[in-house]
Amino acid sequence: MPSPVSADRPAAQPPGRGSVEALIRQTRRLKGDVDAVRRDTRGDGAGPEERWQRALYDLALRQLNDIDAHLAQLRDGPPPGPARPAPPPDAPDGSLLARVGSAEWNLLTDEATWSAELYRILGLDPAGPAPTLDELPGLVLPEDRPKLTEMVTACLIDAKPIDGEFRVVRPDGAVRTVHMMGEPVLGADGGTTSMWAVLRDVSELRRSQRTVTESRDSLHRHRRTEQAEHRTAAEPRDAVLPPWHGSLRLPHQGPAALDLAAHRLPAATSTLIGADWHDALELADGQTQLTVGGLTGQGVAVASGTAMLLGAVRGMAMAGTRPGRLLTLLNRLLDTAAQPVLGSAVCCRYLPSTRTLLWARAGHPAPLLYRDGTGRLLDAPDGTPLGASSGARYEESAVTLRPGDVLLLHTGALLPEHDGTATVHRLLGLGPRFGPAQTAADCVRTVAEEFGGPAREDDACVLAAKVTT
Repeated sequence: MPSPVSADRPAAQPPGRGSVEALIRQTRRLKGDVDAVRRDTRGDGAGPEERWQRALYDLALRQLNDIDAHLAQLRDGPPPGPARPAPPPDAPDGSLLARVGSAEWNLLTDEATWSAELYRILGLDPAGPAPTLDELPGLVLPEDRPKLTEMVTACLIDAKPIDGEFRVVRPDGAVRTVHMMGEPVLGADGGTTSMWAVLRDVSELRRSQRTVTESRDSLHRHRRTEQAEHRTAAEPRDAVLPPWHGSLRLPHQGPAALDLAAHRLPAATSTLIGADWHDALELADGQTQLTVGGLTGQGVAVASGTAMLLGAVRGMAMAGTRPGRLLTLLNRLLDTAAQPVLGSAVCCRYLPSTRTLLWARAGHPAPLLYRDGTGRLLDAPDGTPLGASSGARYEESAVTLRPGDVLLLHTGALLPEHDGTATVHRLLGLGPRFGPAQTAADCVRTVAEEFGGPAREDDACVLAAKVTT
């Protein structure tokens, strides 16, 4: 029903039909755009972030549908007919027409006039009398009655507009949330003669908003859990691994035979700690041990296993174990683990007195050697992955290095698709850029620039050693 106005105030002119039509077209275009984005981004819906996104899309579409219906009512004008028109046969309970009703309470005659939609919202019989203002609180939940009373009193006494929500209990026991907007109607003497209001059933809207809030809170809890697991897994790794960035400083005595640097390239999507490692260890006889490797999996258990494995590598290296024998013993260690796990590693020992590099590998990419701006892959028999065979033995190879040579060790996840051949091809293509490099850190920085894209699914690391003397 149209909103009453005071006796000394002219009615507002309705908006132009053309301008409302333009708003309707914009609203429907926006609805289509939102729905298209929702379909394009919809995944399996299993994760907390997907559930939160879906709830927000549904809420936005529900509100846009209501705006569309409101604008259509503005365009079409007030419906003709009696004060209590019969509900349209094509208006289901969930439509906007069934969720918006109006009422007027005449304070001079104590009469109330309700629309049919308001009867439907409150679950009352349209054939019965409309409840008066004194009877209205009886339909409201007890805890919400003071709020309704305060709004109505301020409207009737202080001429303040009504704008608030309360919950009503229908005769069938269902609880609905109603948003009420209204104003007083003033007589010629300035006194309040009646009050009109528009009441809207916002139960579904509030339910959608609660779904958004709950899914958002679930997403926050999920992220906090991931962050806690990340911190828990990082502690054992950070306690034993050398720094991921920049040059590796060894506590050597005298001039360093190798300039070392390493870098970790983190995964773009996962917040779990990966199981890749690199390590450089200076031994008592002036030799240097270099290792790069990884275990399958992610998370706390694997990160703890990595720390245990790296401790074993260092202990055996300090005891003088050569690379081939070291990997053989490491394989036995994994074979006796409580939980089956597979791993890979490349182990190198550099003898500065002869510039000899002894190395072996277990299911891991071979080292790359760069000399005079050209790179090549070192040749050696490929050993089986660690933990795959209890009786595996690993052969050892030797190569003589020269001052200025660059040795590059890396894990297999530099490329998102884990294509080993493509990775080696791109790494070898960096040879001309390694030629003028002054330090190992310059070489590592070049690798990070080449492979540091956002699509990596797993952690990766790279270690460079430049022969200085």
